[in-house]
Amino acid sequence: MKGKVVVITGATSGIGEVAAAQLAAMGARIVMVAREVTRGQEMLARLAAVAGGSAHAVYYADLSLIAESKRVAAQIIAAHPRVDVLINNAGALFSSREMTADNLEKTFATNHMAYFVLTLGLRASLLAGAPARVVSTASAAHRGYTLDFDDLQSEKGYSAMRAYGRSKLCNILFTRELARRWKGMGITANCLHPGFVATRFGDASGGVLSRVVRMAKTFAISPEKGAQTLVHLASSPDVAKLSGEYFYQCRRAVPTEGGRDDAAAGRLWQESSKIATIDN
Repeated sequence: MKGKVVVITGATSGIGEVAAAQLAAMGARIVMVAREVTRGQEMLARLAAVAGGSAHAVYYADLSLIAESKRVAAQIIAAHPRVDVLINNAGALFSSREMTADNLEKTFATNHMAYFVLTLGLRASLLAGAPARVVSTASAAHRGYTLDFDDLQSEKGYSAMRAYGRSKLCNILFTRELARRWKGMGITANCLHPGFVATRFGDASGGVLSRVVRMAKTFAISPEKGAQTLVHLASSPDVAKLSGEYFYQCRRAVPTEGGRDDAAAGRLWQESSKIATIDN
């Protein structure tokens, strides 16, 4: 990883924080996208302590907003014309249905559209870095869910876990379609289930959900263990040729039938393109 540029979202806490620090220690130059300035600066200082010789950087954006995702992608491309690895890792869980300024349900916007818009926005830099990698944090929480293309914004009824599970299914389908569309371009795309990890995730969800999540974390694995597959997909030569796959514990795993639905993957791409007003 020495000298490689790694763009990562969700790097100021949890598995993203661990992965960023470990990749920096391996010699990578870390480019973070963060929402909170305080946390961003603290993580930048930590990275400098881990690997002070690299010019690590942080950019700020609210990735739940399409315009913000496009803006920060343009900023990163201008400053980093070559990107070797993109790690889409930022995610959230909301106890009640919230809408963004784009009129999108916030779970869908944050957990899926941000991945979609940022990845396509960094396409030129990833091409320049080829062989390059796109790694996206999905989850086994996709199990039991399918996408309702007539209700992607959960207007027919909102459940926090259903919205989250569907967003993680979107991550898997996006990875699958990205690998198909970018095949032969020197960019691989893979996603992963990190396991149930004890992080800040879900703490700010609100209401009973936050309390339930905090209690459940008693049985969770450490961020260090949860980050292993993320670091593996970003750095290991063993996966350099693999694309369109879903991983768990550093091994290929099999998502549900819904996560292997190529027709759904293609339709999700088309719908996402329309929402983000991005040409295919």
